[in-house]
Amino acid sequence: MGMVCLSLCLSSCQSTQASGVIHLTLWQGVNPPPNRDVLQKLVDRFNQQNPKIQVESLYVGQGDQQMPKILAAVVGNAAPDMLWFAPMITGQLVELNALRSLDDFDPPVKSELDPTLKETTNYEGKTWSIPFSTNNVGIYYRPSLFKAAGIKDLPKTWTEFRSVAKQLTRDTNGDGKADRFGMLLPLGKGEWTVFTWLPFMFSGGGELATPQIAEVVLKKLNETTKQQSSNSSSNIGQQMMMDGRADVSSVHLRQLNIVNSGAIAALNFWRDLMQDGSAILSQPERGYELDSFLAGKVAMQLSGPWTLGQLQATKVDFGVLPIPSEKQPATVIGGENLFLFKSKPEREQAALKFAEFVMSEAFQTEWAIGTGYLPTNLKSRESQAYKEFRAKQPAVDVFLNQAKFGKSRPIFPGYNRISDNLGRAIEATLLDRATPEAALKSSQQRLDLIFK
Repeated sequence: MGMVCLSLCLSSCQSTQASGVIHLTLWQGVNPPPNRDVLQKLVDRFNQQNPKIQVESLYVGQGDQQMPKILAAVVGNAAPDMLWFAPMITGQLVELNALRSLDDFDPPVKSELDPTLKETTNYEGKTWSIPFSTNNVGIYYRPSLFKAAGIKDLPKTWTEFRSVAKQLTRDTNGDGKADRFGMLLPLGKGEWTVFTWLPFMFSGGGELATPQIAEVVLKKLNETTKQQSSNSSSNIGQQMMMDGRADVSSVHLRQLNIVNSGAIAALNFWRDLMQDGSAILSQPERGYELDSFLAGKVAMQLSGPWTLGQLQATKVDFGVLPIPSEKQPATVIGGENLFLFKSKPEREQAALKFAEFVMSEAFQTEWAIGTGYLPTNLKSRESQAYKEFRAKQPAVDVFLNQAKFGKSRPIFPGYNRISDNLGRAIEATLLDRATPEAALKSSQQRLDLIFK
């Protein structure tokens, strides 16, 4: 009922416009809250500069929380005008025929965008989004705790990292139990856990897919879709979309094999940290929270450049080190794109005006300096203001330098199923419910039932 009310409310809000003024809604999950303040200032500036277009930025939760809201809104014909979301959702929204193609959108500022981000905007030969922000995963650490433990050199390999994590783990109150730990690992099977674990799989030489491309027709899912779509229940339709069970007969997927040596090695590495007693788990599905890091209860934590602004405001000492290497340097490329939903022509044109604003050097520079996200605009990266920011915050260079080793997550419609099953394997391993091999094989079996 709540979702229906939300849809009706949004539909009503979008239809009520002041005379001659187009009101647009932007759904986003920007976090932490100070970053949302930066976005709001930029949205306010756009609204001031474009009095005939007024954008309302709405925070609708983190990625895992947003997904059911987005898909329910699409199914209920009450989608927002624009969406800030990770590009993995692209295939699913395209299959739902919800997005406006951006093939005809070619403003001059487009040539200023980082060309390496183009693949995140494309799906089946068409452009469906623009890069809003980009990032990758590194390891934040507390230099003061490193110094107290006598650690002079930052770890570069998995072996060195494991040794350093042990050195950082301390019993500070003398009760015989460790109360300061070397590393915080994310507990849960949500996307955050998978996102921060993937760099280790890549570093261990693993891939989410084999190099060979195969056309996979998801027969069972299509049959389910056709059978259930004959029913009139909108609830069934919503559930199919949330589960990723859209008609994807034309989708080309890579053959999946998550039981690979890199994945097994990465899970073993995280399990070793737990068994050493040098890592603790976050609260369930809250691995992004920095409370323990700020309090000095953990010395290292996985995160990205979007936390730079928050950490700078705390005045707590911190640094960033690249993901330690096993077989090769690696990280995972993250970030969000801006999607435009199908609407009336005048609303779509207004949304394109906002998209051009987001791509601009001015927007990207202020967004990057205020939040820590890496600019998607190359002129922004070379601007004097951003160079001064980098000089004051050298941690930015760690993320910029390791970006060349980064790999993106796939954007086809079935990614949410892959992520969910990887998350299950990670969680089972960290909670010592299964060995890495057994956990991955169980997840692979579930994926085989879906994709083969």
